[in-house]
Amino acid sequence: MPSRPEPIKAVPVRHPGRWVAIGFIVVLTAMFVHLLVTNDSFHWSFMFENMFTPAVMRGLQGTLLMTVLAMVLGIALGVLVAIARLSANPILRGASWVYTWFFRAVPRLVLLALLGNLNILWPSISLGIPFDTYIGKIFGITDLHMRVFEGETRNLLTGFMAGLIGLALSEAAYMAEIVRAGMQSIDPGQEEAATALGMRRGQLLRRIVLPQAMRVIIPPTGNETIAMLKDTSLLIYVPVTAELFFQLSAIGSRTYLPFPMYIAACLWYLAIVSVLLVGQHYLERYFARGHRTEQARIRLSGLAGEQGGTL
Repeated sequence: MPSRPEPIKAVPVRHPGRWVAIGFIVVLTAMFVHLLVTNDSFHWSFMFENMFTPAVMRGLQGTLLMTVLAMVLGIALGVLVAIARLSANPILRGASWVYTWFFRAVPRLVLLALLGNLNILWPSISLGIPFDTYIGKIFGITDLHMRVFEGETRNLLTGFMAGLIGLALSEAAYMAEIVRAGMQSIDPGQEEAATALGMRRGQLLRRIVLPQAMRVIIPPTGNETIAMLKDTSLLIYVPVTAELFFQLSAIGSRTYLPFPMYIAACLWYLAIVSVLLVGQHYLERYFARGHRTEQARIRLSGLAGEQGGTL
């Protein structure tokens, strides 16, 4: 009778590199904590006294308002540009391509500076029939004014409006590519079936394509929202005074202690981004619920097929 084999003695695999990496991280963390505690240049008490002042809170409100408005306008315009990119009309496709090419190529800081000084190009803005003065001269009228509205550019295009327009136009170019990728991820057969049922283009996009594309659109849109929140700090160059980084920098410049206020800005942005990440997580889970159900059904059907084949 053959003897039974001896039981296998499993020896756990050792990973000395992991322990070295852990030790290195622990040492770096201890050095960083020691720096935070012992270096007086942080001025922690001064920072916490000034990062919640009424001026800073107004700047925080302005930053959040600018982020929301710029993203809403950017998403709405981006959807229109994405639809134009996928249109059968070559003029719409060309115009939308030029739009995305231009606003993706120009840095947002340069675009904001350009819009902030737009009054140099157009000192005044008017709305009405152009060349009304020349038309009046043709008919012998010297004081013909056919303009409904007229005003100085610097009064109409304030820092907040210039910043909002610049951020929204730039964001629309990126959102157009995100929406276009999401729309192209949908099976073309669904569009053909909807068209065969008599759905118009608007109904097809609103009821079939966009709801399913949200699973692909939401994650990069969340990243764009976080990037937009951080890019509001660029409004200091327009300038926009009702903005978080502007107010913190003003306190640092006034008290000759800029570094603690920079740390305060980092803490504020970290807190806001953390809240946005939680919201993004729940949105992704909400729009992916149908996709997860479909994946689970496919896996179960595959397992059932394998078990049926083995029988």
